[in-house]
Amino acid sequence: MSNSLFENFPSVSAKQWKQKIQFDLKGLDYNQTLLTNTDEGIVIKPFYHKDDFNQLEISDVPSNFEVCQTIYINNVKSANYLAIDALNRGADVVKFIAGTPFEFDKLLEGLVSEPSKKPLKIYFYFLFLNESFLKKLTDFIKNKQIFLNVDIIGNLTKNGNWFYNHKKDHQILKSVLEKSDNTCSIFGVDVGHYQNSGANIVQQVAYALAHANEYLNHFGKNVGSSINFNFSVGGNYFFEIAKLRAFKYLWQLLIQDYNYNIKANIFSEPSLRNKSIYDYNCNMLRTTSECMSAILGGTNAISNVSYDAIFHRKNEFGERIARNQLTILREESYFKNADFVKGSYYIEQLTYEICEKALTLFKSIEKSGGFVKQLFEGIIQRKIEESAWKEQNCFDKNESVMIGINKYMMEEKMKDQIELFPFLKSRSHETILHPIIAKRLADRIEKERLTDESNGKLNN
Repeated sequence: MSNSLFENFPSVSAKQWKQKIQFDLKGLDYNQTLLTNTDEGIVIKPFYHKDDFNQLEISDVPSNFEVCQTIYINNVKSANYLAIDALNRGADVVKFIAGTPFEFDKLLEGLVSEPSKKPLKIYFYFLFLNESFLKKLTDFIKNKQIFLNVDIIGNLTKNGNWFYNHKKDHQILKSVLEKSDNTCSIFGVDVGHYQNSGANIVQQVAYALAHANEYLNHFGKNVGSSINFNFSVGGNYFFEIAKLRAFKYLWQLLIQDYNYNIKANIFSEPSLRNKSIYDYNCNMLRTTSECMSAILGGTNAISNVSYDAIFHRKNEFGERIARNQLTILREESYFKNADFVKGSYYIEQLTYEICEKALTLFKSIEKSGGFVKQLFEGIIQRKIEESAWKEQNCFDKNESVMIGINKYMMEEKMKDQIELFPFLKSRSHETILHPIIAKRLADRIEKERLTDESNGKLNN
């Protein structure tokens, strides 16, 4: 487009725009009528202008994103087959979730052992911590692009306990770090759990920094060349774009302060917090929008969530649709470069304001002793619960709309389709701190509807 397209039109200042709007309001108050205050403390204006917006220089913006297929390891041979099949059908990278140690040589056969092929990135997510296993694995994958995503603090936030205890968990990590090379990324930070538990966007960015800073404080530059940050992306389209951009900017500030060269690799998934059982096809619309936010925010890889993930076992149809959503965004919608949003007055200003507020919160956490200290004091949990309650209250009052759940509800029976228990489960194990609990917004209302269908109780 020619830069001279509008040269024959006089420029209009922000002040002139506001005067015109106030005139058209015919006496109504501008602030009360047109300004929106968010839970993050950000004021959304009716228009944004080049006269009054702030632009930050966001570095390390990927030229493209990678489509990831997530696979749970129940059987090593089956997981290997599913990974190769997904790579042949549109995926670029794979993520393996494991609950126990496994035969990694069989799992990775044909994935990392062929030097003639383009190097494949592989993400892991371990629900356990085993020193011997991790040492053998890091030795096996030397010179490969592997993200182990070991996150002892993430486990603490979810389960209320260390894997073993504070001292032993850190000793195991130190021992694994000494064994690994610089191409393998050991550490992960599960920011997505905070989002799925109800943390607002400013909290997510600040907690991501504070969470990672615990590792930087303890291990220094020995954490390696990169840390993988796992983000969940919600339905607030522009805010979610700005969230990832704000984190990227603040991470660079933090690393520069340490004088380290540690890259933040961003791995994104759509949030589960706003997903539904009833009218479940709406989940495809939600995940498409959320994947778009992740792409424009500058994510490195995305693993999409299938439309039926919360109540169906993994199935070929749902996962193929989820991959194809990303393929369509990249190949047919040309969502390849996050720089599309650079210079957008609204997004740039949102990024700036999220940065300001998240940095203030991060400094407050560090001044009070750090992220883990606040976890043990219950401060982080209380702040997330307060934010989650506000969001839940808006949903319960129908002030925030979820199609098919609290608006335009369809008459449909779901009890015969439920293969996985989709609701918050009760916990009975002892913990050393109050865990942060993920919960869907529609949990209560859907449980009531499903119980009515069953004419009885749902078993946990």
